[in-house]
Amino acid sequence: MEASGAGRDCHRALRRRCHSFERQDEAESYLRELQEHLREYGLELNEDKTRLIRFGRFARLNRAERGEGKPETFTFLGFQHICGNNRLGRFEVRRITDGKPRRKKLQELKQERRRMHAPIAQVGEWLGSVLRGYYQYHAVPGNLSILSRFRYQVVRLWYRTLCQRSQRRPTWKKLGPIFDHWLPIPRLVHDYPDARFDARRLATSHPR
Repeated sequence: MEASGAGRDCHRALRRRCHSFERQDEAESYLRELQEHLREYGLELNEDKTRLIRFGRFARLNRAERGEGKPETFTFLGFQHICGNNRLGRFEVRRITDGKPRRKKLQELKQERRRMHAPIAQVGEWLGSVLRGYYQYHAVPGNLSILSRFRYQVVRLWYRTLCQRSQRRPTWKKLGPIFDHWLPIPRLVHDYPDARFDARRLATSHPR
């Protein structure tokens, strides 16, 4: 049986949601109400993708008091979210690219290895655009080491293809400048959330 128009709209709106609450009872109450509301449209939550977890500034202390170990992590919109501390020891939410979509992207490149047999300039331009597009979304604070690893894996993939093309195995020393020329090093594209919010507040308080 197909869901009604309102049901389909509700389904689309709830496909990816992340909510935060100060108290556990508030979170549990919201979850019950949401489940009841979805049942009205013949829908239900995916239990494998729906969790209530302790997360935030006091999660480590609260879980330690209950003997529950380190705070749980969760994956949302391609990032794994982790309770961490900055260099000053203050709490921050760390975001790193989830491994599953990263491996999927590398697998897609492996399936297009024929393109890597094209002239170096063409391959370099193509792989460079792939990396820049990847950085545009994933280059957030705390994630550059993951992106550097992703770039290295792309470099190795291209290197192996070049080795197959040559009767004499080229060295890293020889090909390194080529990789550095065509494949950009990851740099921050997005600032810390508090800095972005401050910029928005300044823009609204001082309109042109």
